[in-house]
Amino acid sequence: MKPSAFEYLRPNSLIEAAAMLEEAGDGAQILAGGQSLVPTLSLRLSSPTLLIDINRVADSAPLEHCDGVVRCGARIRHVELERSTMVRQHAPLLALAMPHVAHPAIRNRGTPCGSIALADPAAEIPACALALNADIVLQNSGGRRTVPAEKYFIGLYETARLSTEVVVELRFPAARSSDRFGFAELSRRRGDFAIVGIAAAAQLEDNGIRSLRLVIFGCEPIPRVSAAAHAMAQGREIGELPIEEIADAVAAELDPMENAQGDAAAKRQQAYAMAKRVMAQLNEREV
Repeated sequence: MKPSAFEYLRPNSLIEAAAMLEEAGDGAQILAGGQSLVPTLSLRLSSPTLLIDINRVADSAPLEHCDGVVRCGARIRHVELERSTMVRQHAPLLALAMPHVAHPAIRNRGTPCGSIALADPAAEIPACALALNADIVLQNSGGRRTVPAEKYFIGLYETARLSTEVVVELRFPAARSSDRFGFAELSRRRGDFAIVGIAAAAQLEDNGIRSLRLVIFGCEPIPRVSAAAHAMAQGREIGELPIEEIADAVAAELDPMENAQGDAAAKRQQAYAMAKRVMAQLNEREV
């Protein structure tokens, strides 16, 4: 099929893009990587009246490490994170997750900011943003505001971003040398959306765990930070984590969506297995 008719505008700045978005109203959409948008256009699952192409804006933030923060601007592609030595050093969780993001052709065009804007529950970048307690920078015609990832995801494809706002930057706190990270996901084929996935970031203090943010994604309407995993890990030494018990608690917390990929019981079992795998990564133990 072919898309329905739409207008096309190409602003020179993100402020100009936000002004266009506000003026156009609900019928406008931002085009960056377009790897989710273009297929839905072709299938007429979405029919915007206006596409605002931000691929040539001059004021997009770079991919850089600055003042203890890894910044990722609206024009940065997935593949840039995947290949970045800086990301491997200062945001290791992103480096672990990027090979799981779709296929190479998609990573060459798709953008992390676009993934956050869409907020697909099976996407890796939103889960990593939650695990790392990232900040999401939103731009409208009047200025910018910053929303913590834990307050950004509201429901299925529903976020705190207003229809007049553009996701212009992601800010990930840089990792400390003592931090530990883990990532695992289950999909039918490599590159498919996750059936169940887990991203985890642990902060250590004197070898004891000060904070564990273990995020389950793919099986509920939004990615979930496991309160049970944090409570059970806090204060323990990293080598003494009760892997089986934490995995059990993670699975018990879930209220999975039932669909063609499995029922609730199957997804809880899959989450249990993924949690064990990730806890083993944090613990540097084979399970």
